[in-house]
Amino acid sequence: MSTTERVSKNDLIDRAEEVARQVGERADETEKLRRIPEENLRALEEAGLTRVVNPERFGGYPGIDYDTFFEVGQRIAAGCGSTGWCYSVAMVHNWHVGLAPEKMQEEYYASPLVWSSSAFNPSRAKAEPADGGWTVSGRWDFSSGVDHAEWAFLGAVVPVQPTPDYRLLMIPRSDFEIVDDWFASGLEGTGSKSIVIDEPVFVPAHRYLPMHDTETSEARRVHNRATYGLPIGAFLPTTLVTPVVGMAQGMLDSFEDRMITRVTAFGGQEMKGLVNIQLRLAESAADLDAARELLRRDLRELIEKAARGEQLTVGDRVRLRRDHAYGSMVATRVAQRLFDASGGHALFRSSPLQRFHRDINAGSHQVVLGWDEQAESYGRHRLGLEPNGFMW
Repeated sequence: MSTTERVSKNDLIDRAEEVARQVGERADETEKLRRIPEENLRALEEAGLTRVVNPERFGGYPGIDYDTFFEVGQRIAAGCGSTGWCYSVAMVHNWHVGLAPEKMQEEYYASPLVWSSSAFNPSRAKAEPADGGWTVSGRWDFSSGVDHAEWAFLGAVVPVQPTPDYRLLMIPRSDFEIVDDWFASGLEGTGSKSIVIDEPVFVPAHRYLPMHDTETSEARRVHNRATYGLPIGAFLPTTLVTPVVGMAQGMLDSFEDRMITRVTAFGGQEMKGLVNIQLRLAESAADLDAARELLRRDLRELIEKAARGEQLTVGDRVRLRRDHAYGSMVATRVAQRLFDASGGHALFRSSPLQRFHRDINAGSHQVVLGWDEQAESYGRHRLGLEPNGFMW
């Protein structure tokens, strides 16, 4: 399905801000449900936000690319962290499928409003060769948004020639079970439950997402989108840091609203008149502005390099990893700084401040956002040593 609808980045940002208001009103409900309410999914769909990164051929918008998702995803997460997280996860799949075999693209994009989830860890997965594909079984944790997913992308080491290859296999909802085990201290509404396939299911050979050598894919030419000429690792962490930074902005907005009306318990002094409150607000706003601009610069340079047909250097890759982790670290610092000055009432479950605080810390625990490993890799490269960790 192609679309002739033309919208600008600013149009989509405006729509996202309205949807953020709606999902923010249901943030408590989302947390209690431990999944995303249907109303939130419909709001995103009706605003046209689920097609932001689709290839144009499959319902996407002409001239819109991943930099627009970065802006939209932040706004959604500023309203509801769990909704923003699941939205971001689903959107990277909508982009990534454009790199898949054409038959799989046609299956996945049969509806441009498709929702999906994923689980990357292959340690408990088993893939065996079968006629025309593979049989797969196993257990996968942390599948955000799985309750509303039509497809799941599950990590497995697949027996292919010349050597086994790690891939994400596309499995329909009818072929797996959901284990209701997501009882977490943060991002409760994401429903990041486990997926189990006890009896092996058949996966056709075309149903996989490539994780390596995506720079050589034909997708850039077929879909006329520059970012399809870049490695997938350049975008996956962006998907995760986007909602974390967005949640921190949501917490800052909530803090500001609270301090405008709050008075001290003894003496009735207006909190907005206290210097320590003013300083914490200013420092937090500056931190988030800086983190956003750093990430925007990275996306802008990525898209420009892709348009010129340039490949990323090792230096580019370690810097990207550093910046993704830095954005997450900044968000957690902002969250703690604001929470420390929010007073006792911020501890109540009804307070958006405590929810944002928990959600930001939960999101920052995603492995690719860990500062120590990413900073070490960057430092090693700058000092002439081999970077640590994996780099797709």
